[in-house]
Amino acid sequence: MVTPTKPQRQARLVAGSAKAAQGSASFLDERLGLAHWLRPNLRKLFPSHWSFLLGEFALYSFVLLVLTGTFLTLFYKPNPDVAFTSVREISLDIRGGLLVRQMHHWAATIFVLSIVAHLFRVFFTAAFRKPRELSWMIGVVLFALALFESFLGVSLPADQLAMTGLREAQGLLLSIPLVGSYLSAFVFDGGFPGQVIPRIFVTHVLLVPGILLALIPLHGIVLTWRQKHTEHRTPASDETRVTGGPFFPYFAVKNAATTMFTMAVVALLATFVRVNPVWEHGPYQPGSPPPSAQPFWYFGVLEGALRLTPPWEITIGGFVLQVGLWIPMLVLAAFFTVLFLYPFLERRFTKDRRVHNLLDRPSHAPVRTALGAAVITFFTVLWAGTWVSEAPPGPNAPTPLLTAPHETYVWIVYGLSIAIFVLPPIVYAITLAACRSRARR
Repeated sequence: MVTPTKPQRQARLVAGSAKAAQGSASFLDERLGLAHWLRPNLRKLFPSHWSFLLGEFALYSFVLLVLTGTFLTLFYKPNPDVAFTSVREISLDIRGGLLVRQMHHWAATIFVLSIVAHLFRVFFTAAFRKPRELSWMIGVVLFALALFESFLGVSLPADQLAMTGLREAQGLLLSIPLVGSYLSAFVFDGGFPGQVIPRIFVTHVLLVPGILLALIPLHGIVLTWRQKHTEHRTPASDETRVTGGPFFPYFAVKNAATTMFTMAVVALLATFVRVNPVWEHGPYQPGSPPPSAQPFWYFGVLEGALRLTPPWEITIGGFVLQVGLWIPMLVLAAFFTVLFLYPFLERRFTKDRRVHNLLDRPSHAPVRTALGAAVITFFTVLWAGTWVSEAPPGPNAPTPLLTAPHETYVWIVYGLSIAIFVLPPIVYAITLAACRSRARR
């Protein structure tokens, strides 16, 4: 008997594997009819421009959030008395706990940042127009949910910084007329902190992720797959032609590379950049000043608006109404409402009801581009309100990152309060003129 040589064994192994794969594919196709569905969809064309991958960064960051969050859930204790201790144990005692926790943080940061960048691309290129209004509205809801979920996540450590933020949120709830006290009692179960940590945990781990898991596939896969993708406008393009690379192998390989790149960036940031060291902040102590930490950038708009809004109060029938606390909440509510309905608002003013598959150049839509630039300037000025803080009054109080004496800080607040009304119109006018000048060339 002759023993097969190594090349013969490899050939038999390859042939056997191919036969097994073919048999499995035939088995599934006979029962599910996959070939009829896969064949045209694997050849579906997708765009090749890099800007279309901004949404993919958000998708893969969300996947990493789910994976790292599952690990953290195994060790986190959602009890107000031991929540901080459990987070400190995850960070300092559990093997790999600090790395996973920081990966979770950086994945959340990239998730929100990718959504913002993706939103900019869609807005300035008018990718929200008919027939993609539903996709835009779902994207706005995802943006709001991502911000809300991020706030819940940074509150779970129950350290001095997290509880200071929750105390501020309770103050905003209590300022709402008529129903504010009921909302606060519902969220906090009585006085502060009450049972807010277990309720935040359930909302952060089950409720909001469940909604995101339902909306993200609908926004990024179902609607995109059913509709023709948008394309950049070129001399050879038109509204009916479809160009790009096939899903397999072109887009699948690009997606795989994007996935590995996203996870590598998150891992590198988590390894070399330390964030939110809760063990330095210490557990929550009522009455103690918050630690020297600036608000996370995606919360800075609300915090800055609260700092820049005058502390206006109105007394009616013996009740004090905190108008100064309403204004930031009303501004954000109005912003998200207009953003949600923007495709229909623009259609009403432009009377354009055609189907659009080609993207606009920002310079070819000067009013929209100028409006977007003005809104970005408005929120940047609000965010700038958190960049500098007043110097602490005592030597034992934590020192913020950037401080200014009381007199200087007051002038900074006055200057930003004026800039919030002056800079957006100036930016609007400059952007409008620049776009019209470029369009005439």
